[in-house]
Amino acid sequence: MRIATWNVNSITARLPRLLAWLESTGTDVLCVQETKSTLEQFPADALRELGYESAVNATGRWNGVALISRVGLDDTVKGLPGGPEYEGVEEPRAISATCGGVRVWSVYVPNGREVAHDHYAYKLRWLEALRAAVAEDSAGDRPFAVLGDFNVAPTDQDVWDPALFEGATHVTPDERAALAALRDGGLTDVMPRPLKYDQPYTFWDYRELRFPKNRGMRIDLVYGNGPFTAAVKDSYVDREERKGKGASDHAPVVVDLDL
Repeated sequence: MRIATWNVNSITARLPRLLAWLESTGTDVLCVQETKSTLEQFPADALRELGYESAVNATGRWNGVALISRVGLDDTVKGLPGGPEYEGVEEPRAISATCGGVRVWSVYVPNGREVAHDHYAYKLRWLEALRAAVAEDSAGDRPFAVLGDFNVAPTDQDVWDPALFEGATHVTPDERAALAALRDGGLTDVMPRPLKYDQPYTFWDYRELRFPKNRGMRIDLVYGNGPFTAAVKDSYVDREERKGKGASDHAPVVVDLDL
C-alpha cells in the first residue's frame, strides 16, 4: 500500500497536477491539507473518475483537509475530538478514516503566526488535543498513522538555517515538546530517505528562490504506531512535484507499506 500526505495549497489550483500525480504514482491513500475549498467545490467527481473516494472536512477559502482513497473509507470522523476553537470557530483541520485496514489521520496543524499571538497559544492547545485523541486511536494491533502539515520542524536539522528562525514559530521549544509528547504515545517519525539532498525538506517558500536554493523546512510529517512502522518499506519526499509552474509550496511525502 502506498500512503502519502500533501499540502496542496488549494485543491482547485492544483487539481490537474493532483490528478496526474495520483495516476502516475499509483498512490492508494492521500492525505490532503489546505484544500481552501467548500465541500461543494471539492473535486470529488474528478477523483471518482480515477477510482478514488473522498472524505472531506472543508468549509471555505481557508484551511480544509481531506482523505482520498481507492482502498476504502470506513469509520470516517470529521474534526479533532476535543479540539479547541479559534475565535469561536472549530476550524476544519482534521479528518480520519480506516483505509484498507490502516487507520489514517490527515491533519493541518495551526500555523501559530507569532509567539506572542493568540494563534500560537491555540496551536499548542490544538496539538495537545491531537495527542489525546491519537492516543486512543493508535493503540492496539491495527496499523495507524497521523500524517500532514504539522507546521513544526522537529529539530534544527529540519530547517535550512536555524539562526534565521530564532524567536519565530515552527521551531520553539514548546512546539517541539508538543511533537515529542505525541511521539511518546507510541508513535515514530517515519523519516523520509533523501534521494539527492542531505536534508529531505518538504516545504519551500515561494519567495527569494527558496526552492532552487534548497532553503526549506521539514514540516510535513508521518507518525506511525508500531504495526504501521514495522510495515514501512520505503519513504521519500517527491521533490520533483515541487518543480515547475503551478506547484504547491509543499512536496508530497510518500510511504510504502508491506501489509
